[in-house]
Amino acid sequence: MAATGLTREQSFKAFDGYQYVYNHESETVGCKMKFGVYVPQKAEKEKVPLLIFLSGLTCTEQNFITKSGVQRLASKYGFIVANPDTSPRGCKIEGDSENWDFGEGAGYYVDATENPWSKNYRMFSYVNDEFYQLIIKNFNVDVNRIGIFGHSMGGHGALISYFKRPGQYKSVSAFAPITNPSKVEWGIKAFTKFFGQDELLWKQYDATELVASYHGPKTRAPILIDQGSDDNFRNKYLFPERLIDAAKKVSFPIECREHEGYDHSYYFIMTFIEDHFKYHKEEFEHIK
Repeated sequence: MAATGLTREQSFKAFDGYQYVYNHESETVGCKMKFGVYVPQKAEKEKVPLLIFLSGLTCTEQNFITKSGVQRLASKYGFIVANPDTSPRGCKIEGDSENWDFGEGAGYYVDATENPWSKNYRMFSYVNDEFYQLIIKNFNVDVNRIGIFGHSMGGHGALISYFKRPGQYKSVSAFAPITNPSKVEWGIKAFTKFFGQDELLWKQYDATELVASYHGPKTRAPILIDQGSDDNFRNKYLFPERLIDAAKKVSFPIECREHEGYDHSYYFIMTFIEDHFKYHKEEFEHIK
């Protein structure tokens, strides 16, 4: 189908479908944004489930589509898989490209409230409103079967999207997510700039805080989180046990699997990504 308001930059035949890269002018973040989308052959004839993948720090739209092996699985399971960039780019804000863990490539999937970031760094609204609707409008999506997952900063983004938008996503999973950003160096650095000193705002974008007050619909199976035991970020920035403990206190089901010997890389993701496809497929199959 023809894409409206999109410019196609790349098109690659992969398995029975196509891996595309598009750009568009975003009203939400005020710049041109790129994204990848894999469209299986099945989507040419019928509406199919959608998975949105959010990438981690320093990534563009390219990392996931070139390193994860997602195309084979999207073809096998008949899913459209869409992945946006991780931040606005080219906004020329002083300080947005000086460090790898903040600014360009590191938007943290939040809506900033402090100047000069609040005009462009609105990635939460971009992902969950503009990008979400853009994919539905332009591709053959079954709107009743949409899930979200991500890695590291993107795992954080997926979890907060699920908790902050009850019912919008029917399934959610994550690889090595930042679970408690308001309490770790990466998050504190970013949140101080994006939100100032208002720690109540910080908590509104923190999965460990959000799960404690979540009252929306729940996934049928526990939320799936995969974590590598040899991830050098695990005990300084990720802290999966904090999310698990908070979830247990409110009887929210989360399954965190720790995998011996795996690190934080895409080798870890490519090893276990099919488990995530199976997980989302099983969640979708129970939707009437």
